[in-house]
Amino acid sequence: MFRSLVTGCGSYLPANVVTNAELAKRVATNDEWIRQRTGICQRHIAAEGEMTSDLGLAAAKEALAQAGVAPESIDLIVCATSTPDETFPATATRIQYALGITSGAAFDVQAVCSGFVYGLSVADNFLRVGQASKALVVGAETFSRILDWEDRSTCVLFGDGAGAVVLEAERPAAGANGTGRGVLSTHIYADGRHHDALYVDGGPSSTGSVGYLRMEGKEVFRHAVVRMAEAVDAALEANGLTPGDIDWLVPHQANIRIIESMGRRLNLPTDRVVVTVDRHANTSAASIPLALTEAVGDGRIQSGDLLLMEAMGGGFTWGSALVRW
Repeated sequence: MFRSLVTGCGSYLPANVVTNAELAKRVATNDEWIRQRTGICQRHIAAEGEMTSDLGLAAAKEALAQAGVAPESIDLIVCATSTPDETFPATATRIQYALGITSGAAFDVQAVCSGFVYGLSVADNFLRVGQASKALVVGAETFSRILDWEDRSTCVLFGDGAGAVVLEAERPAAGANGTGRGVLSTHIYADGRHHDALYVDGGPSSTGSVGYLRMEGKEVFRHAVVRMAEAVDAALEANGLTPGDIDWLVPHQANIRIIESMGRRLNLPTDRVVVTVDRHANTSAASIPLALTEAVGDGRIQSGDLLLMEAMGGGFTWGSALVRW
C-alpha cells in the first residue's frame, strides 16, 4: 500500500472584504453581536462574475507551484463544493480544463462543511491502492450566492474562498506506520436524520431554483461538538495515539466557541489551534485548506508535525483526518 504525502498547499480569497460594520448597514445586527456569538469580524465575498471554479483554480495553481508539480502530472482532481458553477458538469472538470489537464479523473464531492475531509479521504484512498499517483484536492465555495441577506442568523456567518492541496503517492518506510509523513488515516460519517437543521431550500428536482441556506443554529452547535469529538477519538484510536501527540488542530472554521471547545478537549494551548474564522468567516469546504495554507505559509506548521483536521456540515456529515506534515 502507498501513503499520500501532502507536498503543496494553496489558497485564494476574493478581494472584496465585508466587515461586520458594513453588514450592519444591510441587516439588523451589529459588530459586537456577531463577534460575541461567532468570533467573526469580516468575510471575503466573490465579485460579480467570479465563480467557484475561478477561486478553486487560483488555489490549485498556488498548491501546484508550492509542490513543484506540473499540472499535466495530476491524474485525479477532487473538488469539494456545495456551490458548484453549474448543476453539471462538475466544477472539478472546469478546474481541470483551466489547468490544461486532459487525462485522468475529475469530479466533485458534496458534504458541505465536511467536504474537504471527505475529498481528502476519497483522494487518499485512490492513491493508497495505486489508482492515481498525484491528486489535487480542492475545497472551493461561493456561499454568498446562497445566503438570504435579510436573515441575520445566517448571512453573517459565511464567506467565500478556496484552498487546495497536492497529494503524491509514496511507499512508506518499513515500520513507519503512525510516524512517517503523509495522511495517516481519514474517518468520515453521515446521518441524514438531521437534514432540517442545516439545508438549502431549493434544488433542481425540488423547486427548480437555487434557494437559500436555512439553519437551526443551536441544534447544529449541539451536534457539532459531540460528532467532531467522536471523529477525533476515532482518528487517535486508529493510530494508537493520544491527544498529547497532536501538534496542531486545523479545524473547520465555523464558530470560535466550537473551535475552542475542541482545543480544550485535546488539551491543546490556544496557540496550537489554527484560527481563521475571525477573518474568513465560515467558508464551508474551503475553510480547512485555507487555514492549513496560512499556518504553513507563516511557518507555524513544520515538517514532522502531526496535524488533526476535523469538520461537521449539513446532512449531517462529519469527519476527521490525521496528517504527518
